[in-house]
Amino acid sequence: MSLSCFDPRFGERMLSVDEALSVLGESLAGVMRTPRSERVALAQAPGRVLAETVISPLDVPAQTNAAMDGIALARASLPDAASGEPLSDRGELSDHCELSVIGSSLAGHPWTGRALAAGEAMRITTGAALPAGADTVVMQEQLEYRSTQGEGEAGEQVVIEGVTSIRRGQNVRQAGEDIAHGSQVMAPGQWLTPAAVGVLASLGLAEVAVYRPLTVAIFSTGDEVTAPGETLPAGGIYDANRFSLVALLRDQGIEVLDLGILSDDEASVSAALRDAATRADMVITSGGVSVGEADHVRSALAACGELALWRIAMRPGRPLAFGMLRATPADAASSSGQVPFFGLPGNPVATMVTFLQFVLPALRLLSGQQRLAKAEASASATTLAQWQAPRLQLIAGETLRSRAERVDYHRGQVVLDDQGRQVVMTTGRQGSGILTSMLLAECLIEIPAGCATLHAGEPVMVQWLGSRGIV
Repeated sequence: MSLSCFDPRFGERMLSVDEALSVLGESLAGVMRTPRSERVALAQAPGRVLAETVISPLDVPAQTNAAMDGIALARASLPDAASGEPLSDRGELSDHCELSVIGSSLAGHPWTGRALAAGEAMRITTGAALPAGADTVVMQEQLEYRSTQGEGEAGEQVVIEGVTSIRRGQNVRQAGEDIAHGSQVMAPGQWLTPAAVGVLASLGLAEVAVYRPLTVAIFSTGDEVTAPGETLPAGGIYDANRFSLVALLRDQGIEVLDLGILSDDEASVSAALRDAATRADMVITSGGVSVGEADHVRSALAACGELALWRIAMRPGRPLAFGMLRATPADAASSSGQVPFFGLPGNPVATMVTFLQFVLPALRLLSGQQRLAKAEASASATTLAQWQAPRLQLIAGETLRSRAERVDYHRGQVVLDDQGRQVVMTTGRQGSGILTSMLLAECLIEIPAGCATLHAGEPVMVQWLGSRGIV
């Protein structure tokens, strides 16, 4: 960028959301390091970030097997209606036939005898290995078993109904059809979801290399801020933001260094920041750093590093502070000696929305996670937009209004309209202090800059709030 984000002139104009994401990405690229890794038991891996390339040591499934209970056979053993050959005494085409059953193949106990011959079948259970000579499984519902007696030995026949509908290879899972031996299954940066952990388990892996979680320090300031459980003084507010942020961070697998509510004086704030910079990978606070506010947080931050105060064309969340705290490289969590700082707006909804738009993508980048979306052709290669939650397109269920010069993030719910379609509606009042709007929200409705009105029935982009979102 032509102008440093810490140049005072940078904060003189309103930044677009895309500009802020690009500048943040470039700034964080300068302090990036490869996260340290560790090996953990697979049961401890959910919610962690993979730190190694996983190559499959085997085929999954390991052997060709039955997809359901029934009998295994060679399709060639069945009469073929397409041949036009008479299959009954009266010269008519028959839709059933009878085969000899020679044994069973059970899940975990495969058949170890000879291969099937023409006219023979074998009982088989779901997941059991297909015996040699078989290429097809007929489901149990098409079968009827009959006992036979011949030359003093008991035997078994199976009558198969619906012969002409049976296709070669049906109800069979081929070895390696899910994962081939030697193929790459996952790359470093993979977020280990329950599905990802299940795939690793299917490869027989008992442990896996993951990046160590980031540590984030968080604190609140302000004489009016009161800890929950204490008596609320006149003019006081309970510290909702810190608890929301701690929960958001822990939901992302982040280790939290909770500094509580700091005394509103420069010396204590400076001491806390210097300490946090040696122990954390990032420091976050909310409120108290907006342009025009006379408080000790800004002066303490300026003494500990560099601070930029931005105005971003978005609602909620216009003010945002970003900085770099200096730390002794030998002691700091960041080997660069610089620790990112985010000062989020004080209104509770604005705190959560700016966390989603800027802080969460930054944490994903620093933690080594893979990009979640491709950058637009015109965007910076390092923009944090690539680590934001992907957008989904829904239909607006009501008219949505904004100001053309900013991006608006309304809290939304998905409902069925009178035509049975899924549409998105706001949760009600949308003030940046209405925290219950986040409680009710399933998504953030994104009204882009340049759009003052979105009419009901028009497409709209949303960010879904879920395990990879913010709640």
